[in-house]
Order: sequence, then C-alpha cells, then structure tokens
Amino acid sequence: MEARLMAEKIARTLYNKKAQDIIILDVRHLTVITDYMVIASGRNFLQTKALADDVDDVLAEAGVALRSREGKDEGKWIVLDYGSVLVHVFHPEDREYYHLERLWDDGKNRIELDFEDGPKDQQ
Repeated sequence: MEARLMAEKIARTLYNKKAQDIIILDVRHLTVITDYMVIASGRNFLQTKALADDVDDVLAEAGVALRSREGKDEGKWIVLDYGSVLVHVFHPEDREYYHLERLWDDGKNRIELDFEDGPKDQQ
C-alpha cells in the first residue's frame, strides 16, 4: 500500500473510532526514518490502547505488517511502526507534554483531512 494512502486509512480508522486531534505530517523531507507520521489522542488509557489495536487490525486485514509496537502496556504513548508510516497514539496529557507537532510540523507538511461528511468505512 502506498504510504500516503496508508496514512489516510489510518487517520480515517482513528476518526471512526473517536480519536481526537488527528493529524498527518509528511516528513519525507525532514527525516529518513519514515515518510508520514499520524498523530492522534485517545481520551483515556483504555481508549488509547483500543485505538492502537484498531489501527493494527485494519492494516493487518489490508495485508500491511506491523514492524514494531512500543508503549502498549502503559497506554500513554503508543507507537506503531509500519515502515513508511509511524503512528503515535497519545494520552492527552502526554501529547501535550511531548508535543511532536512542534518537532515535525514545518508549516507546510500537514496533510488536509476532510472528515466533515462523518465517518466512512474505508476498510
């Protein structure tokens, strides 16, 4: 699956599962570790864990293998590594503290998300 489409599928999955403050950043010109970062927040530790599980389930169904997962036990900051896309699912307090957007958003690399039509199943 092409990296941008994967990032958009992840963002849509997170939106459908009620994640908050979802963004996609195109970081190809800033780092060699990944092409896109998807950042979102859950409302609490349980939702944060559930959001990460849902993303992994949807991508596994699409044949995309998870390379690694960090932080699931704590549920404060979960990172899912799909190679060309890194997914960061935060508890709100930890997202505010680490503020990854500040590090990776250069003012021109945020991908527009249009969820105004309501949830759509793109699985």
